[in-house]
Amino acid sequence: MSTTRLATKPPTRRSGHHTLVLREDPDGSHDLSVLLVEPIDTDGLTLPGGPAEQDELPHLAARRHLETETGLVLPLRTILTIDYTPATDLPESLDLVYAGGMLTPRQAHTLRHHQPPQRIRTLHWIPRSGLRDATTTDHYRRVEDAWDAWEHGAGLPLLIQGTPVPIG
Repeated sequence: MSTTRLATKPPTRRSGHHTLVLREDPDGSHDLSVLLVEPIDTDGLTLPGGPAEQDELPHLAARRHLETETGLVLPLRTILTIDYTPATDLPESLDLVYAGGMLTPRQAHTLRHHQPPQRIRTLHWIPRSGLRDATTTDHYRRVEDAWDAWEHGAGLPLLIQGTPVPIG
């Protein structure tokens, strides 16, 4: 029988939880755009998301940030990409990007009427061709990798203590 030993002083690490949300352009071109937010305190646009609170389940942290920033409530259970940032210039972090999927016209309508919190200037729909100019290099790579995983049906199911997170 094995025993789990916990460190008396576990290391601190920041975890970020973000969501990739897509929609078809309304002009009928069938091109896709990604939903990005414009925070007031950082350069470039980012995916909706932010840190988890103490003892908050990871997918619920992503869902909370998504709802607060955009008004959308989506089931999040698939991780598209994991982005590790070492503690060199920034605090060490592990950022997870969840699959929010393709918005329906009704969900897009909800988004248009949502007032983001004061820390968010505005919401933007950016086509893939415009990502490099709209985001910082690290966010560009994160969004590109997540989008590529979504397109190819790749992703990791989120497990909590070995049990898949239920849909909903």
